[in-house]
Amino acid sequence: MAQTWHDLLFAHWPVPADALRGVVPAGLDLDVFEGRAWVGVVPFRMSGIRLRFLPPVPGVSAFPEINLRTYVTRRGRPGVFFLSLDATNPLAVWTARRFFRLPYYRARMSCRNEGERVAYESRRAHRGFPVVGFRGSYGPVGPPAQALGGSLEHWLTERYCLYTPGSDGRLGIGEILHDPWPLQPAEARIEHNDLASPFGFELQGPPLLHFARRLEVRLWGLEEVASLK
Repeated sequence: MAQTWHDLLFAHWPVPADALRGVVPAGLDLDVFEGRAWVGVVPFRMSGIRLRFLPPVPGVSAFPEINLRTYVTRRGRPGVFFLSLDATNPLAVWTARRFFRLPYYRARMSCRNEGERVAYESRRAHRGFPVVGFRGSYGPVGPPAQALGGSLEHWLTERYCLYTPGSDGRLGIGEILHDPWPLQPAEARIEHNDLASPFGFELQGPPLLHFARRLEVRLWGLEEVASLK
């Protein structure tokens, strides 16, 4: 698939590793930077979602999304592990849950530009699951640049696969391809954020913030890499 990501905020908090070990499945190792695990809240919007070489389908090719994520490795390869993903589009949510085995949830969301800043709000509305959400505004406060290799910013953002378990006891990997992130220093006013509460921990203190205006992305379907049974 191909898609474009817009107006993305990386908001990252250090979290005790013990708070995350129970949510990372067997077959994956929790990744840490200088002894600390990290959790990210990432609001953005997507457009141009399509199978490669085909045009976008009107009505299902653009919508906002917010995800809660941490970082893992398997056999030394770093990747992203999603704790939750919320989106407005019911078909996209169903497709991601069915074919990518990702923990997507339907939500009521708004994302609007206010000059250089973005006003963003999400409230989960997926039957049978906790009502959690995010509300705030954010924007860049400096020019874009690529993260330096070995830096925390590089460790957090330059990851080119995702890992996900399935109910059938398999561990899958999804490949992601894009240019290095054009990261900008950011400022955010977060009024509400309880996305982590279903997992038994809170995101406390000021987050590490980065912004990216636009990125073209390609994704591949899941490949089974291990059995968790």
